[in-house]
Amino acid sequence: MERIYLDYAATTPCDPRVSEAMQPYFFEKFGNPSSIHSFGQEAKKGIEDAREITSGFLGAKPEEIVFTSGGTESNNSAIKGVAYALNSKGNHIVTSSIEHHAVTEPAKFLEKHGFKVTFVKVDKYGLVDPQDIKKAITDKTILISVMHANNEIGTIEPISEIGRIAREKDIYFHTDAVQTVGHIPVDVNELGVDLLSLSAHKFYGPKGVGALYIRKGTRLERFLHGGGQERSRRGSTHNTPGIVGMGRALELCKEKMREEAQFQTRLRDRLIKELPEKIPDIYLNGHPQKRLPNNVNFSIKYIEGESILLNLDMLGIAASTGSACTSESLEPSQVLLAIGLSHEIAHGSLRLTLGRWTKEEDIDYLLEHLPAIVQNLRAMSPLYEKK
Repeated sequence: MERIYLDYAATTPCDPRVSEAMQPYFFEKFGNPSSIHSFGQEAKKGIEDAREITSGFLGAKPEEIVFTSGGTESNNSAIKGVAYALNSKGNHIVTSSIEHHAVTEPAKFLEKHGFKVTFVKVDKYGLVDPQDIKKAITDKTILISVMHANNEIGTIEPISEIGRIAREKDIYFHTDAVQTVGHIPVDVNELGVDLLSLSAHKFYGPKGVGALYIRKGTRLERFLHGGGQERSRRGSTHNTPGIVGMGRALELCKEKMREEAQFQTRLRDRLIKELPEKIPDIYLNGHPQKRLPNNVNFSIKYIEGESILLNLDMLGIAASTGSACTSESLEPSQVLLAIGLSHEIAHGSLRLTLGRWTKEEDIDYLLEHLPAIVQNLRAMSPLYEKK
């Protein structure tokens, strides 16, 4: 049976060229980067080369890059780090209602410890209005955190506009760019951010490694205490193979990002056009234009997303109903509820995300089989009978 992967937003396969670049750091250049002997210095060079690549990709300085274990650690470090560093100045954080759990959970944690958080609402497309962010700011606001693009519905947020507001108000601005780095241009200066999170496994790198961009001069309480690694900002022995792999993954993205985005956009737009032609009562979630090139998210009325996924999987197609981090939850997506969908419709969501190895034939196969799956499931649905 043919196997087709359409869940690239959850994770991407590690590019073979990335794993090849990592191999020497497991067996030959395996030293501790903090050691002064040649084994350690070989490993350190690999890390610093990756730091140069990462900073260059983001338009940052090498010393502004801190390597982490991934997006969740980067988000936690940014949000809690600013909160504890500036708690004498203020205790208010502004974020959006559709952030990833790696942002909302640290924010809710801080609420339990004396901080106040405003979750700004979004419109029906999942767009944050910069003026709503501005209205939410108080004299106690110390941080704004808005994701660059939503992981479920693909909407790209007006980060540069929000960045200008943050600058005017002299407030730190963080963005979770886990879904955008490696897929669309990301420049920290054009975006106007002070902190930015990224994760290697979202752009064909290894799992368990990421980075946090910290603009020079940004006050941040140290999150992980231990040794003096990362300029004493993040203790722990470096994951040298992972960091090297992330650097190589970014190099490869830089070479082909525009070309890949154009191809994925064409396939994405084909799905957006043809699925409603083949399936009645299906609705696109997210902005029709301001969205990631590889993301399609539909709500399909009268059936549940989990049933669609199981049927697709039996045909060899991997897809999602939303964020992989909440896939075990029986509750509907908070993102879909935030854009105004009812619980009933939100339960019928299907996220299809494309990537480097998606082929035109994969889309043909999906378009051939998904309508029949929906028809069969609706035939068994009491909701559809009452239509």
